[in-house]
Amino acid sequence: MTIQIDKGLSQELLLSFDYNKEYVTRVKKIPGRVWDPKNKHWIVPNNEKTIKAIVTLFDKSLISDQTGLITEEENNSKSNTWEKAILDKTINQLKLKGYSTKTIKSYLGHVRRYMNYYDNDPTELSNEEIKKYLLHLLENQESSHSYVNQAVSAVKFLYVEVLEKKGIVLNIPRPKKEQKLPIVLSQEKVVSLLNSVENVKHRAILFLVYSAGLRVGEVVRLKISDIDSDRMLVRIEQGKGRKDRYTLLSETALKALRIYTKMYKPDYWLFPGGKAGKFLTERSVQKVFEAARDKAGISKDATIHSLRHSFATHLLEGGVDLRYIQELLGHSRSKTTEIYTHVTQKSIRNIVSPLDRMGIQVKVEKDQNSD
Repeated sequence: MTIQIDKGLSQELLLSFDYNKEYVTRVKKIPGRVWDPKNKHWIVPNNEKTIKAIVTLFDKSLISDQTGLITEEENNSKSNTWEKAILDKTINQLKLKGYSTKTIKSYLGHVRRYMNYYDNDPTELSNEEIKKYLLHLLENQESSHSYVNQAVSAVKFLYVEVLEKKGIVLNIPRPKKEQKLPIVLSQEKVVSLLNSVENVKHRAILFLVYSAGLRVGEVVRLKISDIDSDRMLVRIEQGKGRKDRYTLLSETALKALRIYTKMYKPDYWLFPGGKAGKFLTERSVQKVFEAARDKAGISKDATIHSLRHSFATHLLEGGVDLRYIQELLGHSRSKTTEIYTHVTQKSIRNIVSPLDRMGIQVKVEKDQNSD
């Protein structure tokens, strides 16, 4: 998810990003911030204090800075030789271990923020100081448990794999993982959303995401050769966890794809972006979904990933075995897929409340307070 920073009126900056409860909580820590509901962005003061707050609150890899102020702030800040050396070594070690580009960016951001918090060589910090930093994330920044868990993983990687000081992080606790249910759209809402899209390319993308249960990072990286219309399969190359898999190719999605390819004639990437030789950005697809969601009048805080959740839930409601759904989604553990059993209409809606079994009649009486 990208946080875009633009210049507003005099002495103002504009912050915009997809709705994210955790990011909203962080923005609210910036003094003088104001939400603009019409233009859907945050207005913050353009001053040194705000710039430092943004750098502290958000990972640099997530920031799309159109002002140059973030880079300027980084250039003006103290640049320690030991800090650069540690960050470079961390990048190299993460690459050697085979971590994905996305994970490398996340870990690097966590390591950088941890070192900036103390502005001290991490080899001189103790186990208690690490715990103090994690408590700062939980209590002061009100970060989610999943965010702090990733911070723990990044800090442990720093000490164990980079600094080779395993003893420091032996007793670092992890916050209990939050049990959050996915946002799922009903089949009627999905139909309404898909029908609201008129652009041929955009329709093909959303049809494919829902019908195959794809992640946004997977759909933008599809090549033409990944669509197997003979076997009616979509090949996902090196998805999350660096795993290849096959998933469904629906007849309806294939028709939408054929209309799209006939009109746009892509030659390598199925959905090429604006730059030659590049695929469409994830942010572009997110914007397509948001526009369709708003046009369809869907009030839920649904994201493009909600289509993947909806795909899995609707399959489960249709009687498809959970093991097959796990394979289609590319989940390593069945426990991950089991979350959908908690949001199916089939498992909840058909249960009759004991109150309804008692046959109690609700009496309609005149309100004593009425005239």
